Amino acid sequence: MASIHLSSSSLFIQSRGRRYNSISSVKSLQKRTVLSLSSVLTSQGGGHMIPPEGKSNNGNSAFDFKSYMIRKAESVSAALDVSVPLLKPLTIQEAVRYSLLAGGKRVRPLLCIAACELVGGDEAIAMSAACAVEMIHTSSLIHDDLPCMDNADLRRGKPTNHKVFGEDMAVLAGDALLASAFEHMTMVSSGLVAPERTVRAVIELAKAIGTKGLVAGQVIDLCSAGLNPDDIGLERLEFIHLHKTAALLEAAAVLGVIMGGGTEEEIEKLRKYARCIGLLFQVVDDILDITKSTEELGKTAGTDAMTGKLTYPRLIGLERSREFAEKLSREAMEQLQGFDPDKAVPLVALASYIAGRHN
Repeated sequence: MASIHLSSSSLFIQSRGRRYNSISSVKSLQKRTVLSLSSVLTSQGGGHMIPPEGKSNNGNSAFDFKSYMIRKAESVSAALDVSVPLLKPLTIQEAVRYSLLAGGKRVRPLLCIAACELVGGDEAIAMSAACAVEMIHTSSLIHDDLPCMDNADLRRGKPTNHKVFGEDMAVLAGDALLASAFEHMTMVSSGLVAPERTVRAVIELAKAIGTKGLVAGQVIDLCSAGLNPDDIGLERLEFIHLHKTAALLEAAAVLGVIMGGGTEEEIEKLRKYARCIGLLFQVVDDILDITKSTEELGKTAGTDAMTGKLTYPRLIGLERSREFAEKLSREAMEQLQGFDPDKAVPLVALASYIAGRHN
């Protein structure tokens, strides 16, 4: 019997039967969002997701997650724009800016900022780390789209970097963003964050993207393409996504807590939260790849099936993939217990947003 286990948590799913562990109630936090995970995950319609909302303890003021997300995305985009000025040689800078400023949901920097705010920090303290995470994420997307990897033509509704600037320049643009991320985080945080916290954040981020993190996930992902899913199993799939997707989300959350001066206990809680939403992000991504069109996604739909990639729907079916996504969301919310409920609202809403996204 194949099974999937989430490290450092009690969540698991089995490939036969419908046995799940019990997860303690998180009603006090879940009441802060009106978004129904079940209705969103099972929706086949083309309507737009209703943004989650929550209420403060006094019940008077509503939390508008959509507005919060837009504000944070605008702040991050403005900071990224300043971070990559048009310098000579122009070609590489244009290639970098083309992908970095192409929009997107900015989920990772938002997570970094929200985690920092959760432990008493603010946006200014978190911004250098938030930008660094987005630079690395963009670098990974540029490299992912290359002909030697996923060979994708579209990203965020636009031609991929190598389609515009050529494969050679796309490789260099990804490399440049990787280097810029660490330069930006260390230089911009100077004077705002204690040096020892910045050093720890650098180590955390480096671990998340190297052979213990993102790169490891990509390697196993590439090696798994075309293999019979019956010969691979869920444990291999979990390894791919914990490293390829969840690792950078985990780093984003942990960096936010570190920059905000959080405790070790707070760091570990947010690490587990981000690990859950990282897997959640990928499960939903797998679902969208087979249920949405290229126009709806803003990238080429059906690439997983075309390239023979391992996905949750391929291994456990569409319905049970949706069930697993709901379990991951509840497990993530459980990690937010013990924090100031008002400060936790954005992270509760973020988990719901990831579960309910349509692209």
